[in-house]
Amino acid sequence: MEITEDELQARLQIWRAAGIGPATLNRLLNHFGSANAALAASDTELSQAGLKPDTLQHLRAVPADAAAADLEWLHRAAHRHILVPEDRLYPKLLRDVKAAPPILFVAGNPALLNEPQLAMVGSRTPTSYGKDNAQAFAHYLAKHGISVTSGLALGIDAVSHQGALEAGGHTLAVIATGLDIMYPAKNRQLAEKIVEQGAIVSEFPIGVKPQAQNFPRRNRIISGLSLGTLVVEAALQSGSLVTAQHALEQGREVFAIPGSIHSPLAHGCHRLIRQGAKLVETAADILEELAPQLQAYLGFVSKSDEAAPLQTNKPSKPLSFLQAVITQANAEERSIASLDAEEQQILATIGLEPLPVDQIVIQTGLTTDVVSSMLLMLELQGYITACGGGRYKRL
Repeated sequence: MEITEDELQARLQIWRAAGIGPATLNRLLNHFGSANAALAASDTELSQAGLKPDTLQHLRAVPADAAAADLEWLHRAAHRHILVPEDRLYPKLLRDVKAAPPILFVAGNPALLNEPQLAMVGSRTPTSYGKDNAQAFAHYLAKHGISVTSGLALGIDAVSHQGALEAGGHTLAVIATGLDIMYPAKNRQLAEKIVEQGAIVSEFPIGVKPQAQNFPRRNRIISGLSLGTLVVEAALQSGSLVTAQHALEQGREVFAIPGSIHSPLAHGCHRLIRQGAKLVETAADILEELAPQLQAYLGFVSKSDEAAPLQTNKPSKPLSFLQAVITQANAEERSIASLDAEEQQILATIGLEPLPVDQIVIQTGLTTDVVSSMLLMLELQGYITACGGGRYKRL
């Protein structure tokens, strides 16, 4: 059921009042039956509905034409949308979380909001190891039909979006400003590509500028849209851990990539793993963990009504893609298992960050001649690649 534009305008007007959050707006809608009725109510009636005096004052101070900027933005382009929970395209997973946004501004393809997504978050100042991981995981997931959702911030967010775009897949960005303001400005071109190949989402009205308190609010939407959240690289005080906490509270999966014990940007991931987050080494690990939910979405197995709404939109990938992914992952595991013990030892030593041959020799305890010979064989078989300077990294 879709609401009228008159009702949408009334909700947008209320939503612009300081002190009005999801719980307050929903309480007004439940009490009065509509936003128009709430705006027409007396101060006494609004107080009886639970509106505090200062919030009531803020609501009365909002001009009647306050929503004009939002509606003008909406009607200026066909790819722009404003969604409310009654809309068919409003994301089902997000609708079910606590403090779900009563209004979503979307630029791009809104149908993607109801397709399987994985949130990818991490440091704004990542190491090359973190960047490589983010790019590789995002590329793999997007290539296999999983949309990558992040926050359009510098660092891991931007790399994750870019990895998904390079794979020809979909990516969604959730921002903490109005959709007419791209922050950080450095990511403006990336944002334009995301609109073409995915969607940008915000709960904040047009014209809202960056404010520190809005970024944690943004994080609950990133996790709420997604089946799970992957923390790629994060310090102990990182905002990425806030997103992971939201995911846990929402009953979603949390994944973390381990790093060096000497790297401060790995400490946040290690804490999450100690607290029960799933340690992942490959993107296939994530798909394997999410397989039951993905199978339910794609109709491979019967599921209760809680998963049925996810099937309202036609998947952007063939229904067989998950089966192919699982088959491919199993084949990769069997292929690695076919290597001899020393080859597996060398392969386990090499990660996505280039590693010098002498370090491989030290860590494996094998001779230089044996390591050199096996590196050549592993490279020919497509497991690793030479990076120059006698260094190798995992493919």
